[in-house]
Amino acid sequence: MIKYLFDRSMALIGLICLWPVLLVVAILIKVKMPGGPVLFTQHRIGKDGKLFTMYKFRSMTMSHSGSSISVAGESRITPLGAVLRKYKLDELPELWNVLIGDMSFVGPRPDVPGYADSLQGEDRLILKLRPGITGPASLKYANEEEILATVNDPIKYNDEIIFPDKVRINLNYYYHHTFLGDIKLIFQTIFRSYELAEIPQNNK
Repeated sequence: MIKYLFDRSMALIGLICLWPVLLVVAILIKVKMPGGPVLFTQHRIGKDGKLFTMYKFRSMTMSHSGSSISVAGESRITPLGAVLRKYKLDELPELWNVLIGDMSFVGPRPDVPGYADSLQGEDRLILKLRPGITGPASLKYANEEEILATVNDPIKYNDEIIFPDKVRINLNYYYHHTFLGDIKLIFQTIFRSYELAEIPQNNK
């Protein structure tokens, strides 16, 4: 209950304090990326396996038909979008998801249905958690797009290496998370004081 109240109150404060930033980013998207919406919306799997709509600032072109796996430098990511993604500004609208109770500040990143449906056995305990803007797996793989840019088959590498590791980390978080631990993860996210995943070598 403390975490839920903290999430909603801090999300409201964040939206109030950051509205000038939200407005500037929205205007930049309209000017630099015309012909499409400011927000990108997508169905994700939330707490107890329920679908919800996640909101982000749009960072890609409208004409792409790419996968849910993003790779640094790919053409569908616009120059402005690359900047937004680098500094995580594209995720600011998720504060609304936290405010309305779909998400938490800290928790497993919400997956698209295909990945969440692949969870089996004990791993499905992760779905009992409210998904988060950040979390231990998100912090470890904060450079995920750069990692995927170094391998021949990003989708295969994600499915066989990164996704299972995230599941392991998130399951450990399920068993051991605390409110104070969440506060620490929030500060680690702000200051990026976490050991990032190493970029694999000799995969090309």
